[in-house]
This record gives sequence, C-alpha cells and structure tokens, in this order.
Amino acid sequence: MGLIRRLRVTQRAMERAMLGVSLRDQIRNMEIHRITRVTDIAQRVAKLKWQWAGHIVRRKDGRWGSKVLEWQPRTGKRSVGQLPTRWTGDIKRVASSRWITAAQNRGTWNSLQKTYVQQWTSIG
Repeated sequence: MGLIRRLRVTQRAMERAMLGVSLRDQIRNMEIHRITRVTDIAQRVAKLKWQWAGHIVRRKDGRWGSKVLEWQPRTGKRSVGQLPTRWTGDIKRVASSRWITAAQNRGTWNSLQKTYVQQWTSIG
C-alpha cells in the first residue's frame, strides 16, 4: 500500500512539473490529470506485474524465474505476527491457487487481468 501511495505522489509531482504548476496554485489533482491524460502509475504497474507473471509461468526453458515465484524461504523460527505477503499473494486472490494452470491459457489469463488491475489499484 505504501508503494502505491508513493508512486502516485511522485506521478502527481511529475505531472505538476510538466505543466509548470506548483502546489501553491491550488489546482486539483483531477484537473491536472485531465489535462495531462497520463495513465495512472498504479494501473500500469499492476498490468505489467500481471503480464510478467503470466510470461514467467508460460516459459519452459528451465530458467529460474518460475522457481523464484513459488520459493518459500526456510528459516528456523518464523517471526511473531502475520506472515509476510508474497509476490504471488495478489495474483492468487484473483486467479485462485491454481493460477499457474490459468496462466497457461492466454485467453483466460488476459480476461482476469482487468479484475486484477482494479483490485490492485483500489488498495492504494
């Protein structure tokens, strides 16, 4: 959540710099976004993450990318509290635990992409 927020703040600062507008001008973010028509950075990041996960799963050349997606670190004792979220946790929420088999079919995978992007960007 913090990453999404920081990316959006940086994007808004860049859009203001492109237009030569400062915060003292008190122009709303929605107005600046309407003028620049730049894609929301959170949507772009979510879309690229989804596409990359599908690409890595479909690749069968023996490289380590797919192994890293499912890697679970082996440490002695786990820390107190909630387990750290994994990179694939977001993907599993949309495509279920069988997301690897869903990614093999490009049509199914691309149809789930819009749902994933909406969920991921609503977090921040």
